[in-house]
Amino acid sequence: MENVATIAAVRERLQTARSAGRTVGFVPTMGNLHAGHLALVDALRPQCGLLVASIFVNPLQFGPNEDLDAYPRTLAEDEAALSERGVDLLFAPSVEEVYPDGTTLQTRVSVPGLGDILCGASRPGHFDGVATVVTKLFQIVTPDFAAFGRKDFQQLTLIRRMVRDLSMAVTIVDVPTSRASDGLALSSRNGYLTSDERARAPALYRSIEKAAARIESGDAAFDDITAEAMASLEQAGFRPDYFTIRNRDTLAEPGPRDRELVILAAAWMGRTRLIDNRTVDRPLQGAP
Repeated sequence: MENVATIAAVRERLQTARSAGRTVGFVPTMGNLHAGHLALVDALRPQCGLLVASIFVNPLQFGPNEDLDAYPRTLAEDEAALSERGVDLLFAPSVEEVYPDGTTLQTRVSVPGLGDILCGASRPGHFDGVATVVTKLFQIVTPDFAAFGRKDFQQLTLIRRMVRDLSMAVTIVDVPTSRASDGLALSSRNGYLTSDERARAPALYRSIEKAAARIESGDAAFDDITAEAMASLEQAGFRPDYFTIRNRDTLAEPGPRDRELVILAAAWMGRTRLIDNRTVDRPLQGAP
């Protein structure tokens, strides 16, 4: 695996690959990699002649009271994991390389209607930061395919909308959420949990699974389902941010005819904010 830190070096390497007719795959990350990140690599490796990964802790997506400075930087371990998994090129730039004029005057990309709801309402500006850095990385790498995990379903939906709206020539590949044996979705932030908090954290996914079972059985009392889930999270020691049932494509409140749904939840366990989700199909009215 070749490691580069400049935009010029990435473009030079990609020009060679493009000249040889190689398909380019891309996995953008913020590092501190776990099995979920490596699943993104595995999803793209078979179909790409050149596989690129990036490691960049993006300051634009962190709010003033969030953990930018505390976010774990594990570059040496990440490099070894990506190399072992078959990544060809690692782009690990500095903040100055990505934002040469600083972040204050940086042009921003915003996705209306998706960037300011749910996690976007709790973390103002977060998704503008995500959309901006992903746009820049797509401009630098110009991938044919890019992989994103379903664990952050709102982010995945937002990036798909952005790619469509801006006519970007990249296919977004979504990869199922990687989970621990007890159901907890893998996340770099799980490392912030104490041993007691880690033991209680799987209750988040259990509440989602219980809600999904009610919907799949034909229960359409979404307000009751949501209220029960919020109460169960509080009982488990969480401080819930939201628990909601939405249209899977638009993340809007579901109408009576909407069948393809997604359950999304975010909750604090101690100082750690965890998110999770699950898609669910509502049964046809009158179906047995």
